[in-house]
Amino acid sequence: MQIDLPEKRYYRIGEVAKAFDVNTSLIRFWENEFDVLKPKKNKKGNRLFTQEDLKNLQMIYFLVKEKGFTLEGAKKKLKENPGSLYAKHDLILRLEEIKNELIQIKNEL
Repeated sequence: MQIDLPEKRYYRIGEVAKAFDVNTSLIRFWENEFDVLKPKKNKKGNRLFTQEDLKNLQMIYFLVKEKGFTLEGAKKKLKENPGSLYAKHDLILRLEEIKNELIQIKNEL
């Protein structure tokens, strides 16, 4: 899944939820369930997500929503070998980008 957010230091939970097309309550739930999600909170308690948080959210979304892992299965998978998992996911995202570019070129011909 490719998220479409402008390059910023921090993102509010509403922006993140909209980019992933999920409810903010799901983001908050995943924050409680997964140790890798640690958004900063301002004085009001609003969550501010970093690029690293978005990368972790993207991995959680991929495992749970796209691959159909249970929450426990996704937690286990993230703890097993996170470096390899992130590398594979980055490769999948890049291949999807290439596929979209090729489809666009085909449609222009």
